[in-house]
Amino acid sequence: MSSTLGRCELTYLPRQPIDIALARRQHGAYEALLASLGFEIVRLPPLDDQPDAVFVEDAAIALDELAVVAPMGAESRSAESETVATELARHLPVTHLSPPARLDGGDVLRVERRLFVGQSRRTNTAAADQLARVLAPYHYDVVPVPLDGALHLKSACSYLGGSSILANPAWVDPSIFDGLETIAADAGEPWSASVLRTDETLVMPVGFPRTARRLRARGWSVAEIDLSELRKAEGGPTCLSILLRQPAT
Repeated sequence: MSSTLGRCELTYLPRQPIDIALARRQHGAYEALLASLGFEIVRLPPLDDQPDAVFVEDAAIALDELAVVAPMGAESRSAESETVATELARHLPVTHLSPPARLDGGDVLRVERRLFVGQSRRTNTAAADQLARVLAPYHYDVVPVPLDGALHLKSACSYLGGSSILANPAWVDPSIFDGLETIAADAGEPWSASVLRTDETLVMPVGFPRTARRLRARGWSVAEIDLSELRKAEGGPTCLSILLRQPAT
């Protein structure tokens, strides 16, 4: 984690002091939770000149067949992509989108063979168009999604597995998710729609008890974790990692 996290890019939240030592402990607890859920942790070298580098998800999209790297939506973050692409190349073929495309991985929500791509301040139509062409041979459908009030699409909604989406309907229109059941995040907890789905557990930040109860009542296992300092940087549980799945044997 960069020691300059306090100078991160902000779009919707006011800037607050970030306790770097506490943020690092919280990130360590996040890593430990993922390890306990069966994931091997691969750490990238710290980039102290890149305040947002801890949010690795934004630098790439990792699919079963390949990884896609694109120019990021905030120019100040452009140096992050190379480090992430180099590591991903050890696991997957890597392809690149080119300008005028701008895309953050946090705007890409995968639901099986569909990729919903948020049209945010960080991701544009050119990126969705290029992504559709790149992924057509792999039979993915790319669906652009209008977004209002959220930094990234995955700030506004998350795929829970099966046919279920958790969404904040104030930020994204649930009707876009044709054929899927949309579970609304509690109206008083707008940031609670960002959860990380692992094989059997949903990882979400503490502080959203009503949405957590709603998910548990429907049968999901929910692990809550304190990410208070990272949330000050508009971060959440999805953007702190890129989950790679081992192919079935």
